[in-house]
Amino acid sequence: MGKIVFFEERNFEGRSYETSSDCCDLTSAISCCNSCRVLSGCFMVYELPDYMGQQMMVRRGDYPDNPRLGGLSMNDCIRSCRIIPMHQGVFRMRIFEREHFKGPMHELMDDCDSVQECFLISNCQSCNVTHGHWLMYEKSNYRGRMIYVKPGVYSTFGDMGLGPMRIESIRRIMESC
Repeated sequence: MGKIVFFEERNFEGRSYETSSDCCDLTSAISCCNSCRVLSGCFMVYELPDYMGQQMMVRRGDYPDNPRLGGLSMNDCIRSCRIIPMHQGVFRMRIFEREHFKGPMHELMDDCDSVQECFLISNCQSCNVTHGHWLMYEKSNYRGRMIYVKPGVYSTFGDMGLGPMRIESIRRIMESC
């Protein structure tokens, strides 16, 4: 269970909206979100409605303005959010070098700081997550833009509104936020 408060203005000013669940379009509650405070839990926040576009994981703490979210700049205000449930037990995902589950397939049960070094493939373009919640990064060593994936089938990451994106490292979401 988590709780997050969104504010229209930077530095926790203006109208606010509090939620403990996913919200596919924050603009139905506030015009724009330029700061947030995570009271408990972990959330993914997105720059577009319907969990699309640039995304960042936020955990308990204060985020007085969008550019400070995880050290990466969000292009606009936050427009949707998704709570990240904590997973206990086994983590498992199958990654594929190309979209639509083509090319070499490899199974992950642990973090991978370099897809190229671990599996001798240059990239990951699709995946099937069977257990756990994961963050996939565009650069090795868990850097750059990220994608949150939960159990499900992802035939192409372009469907998430990010455009073409290489995946070079993958990390399990394990911490209790």
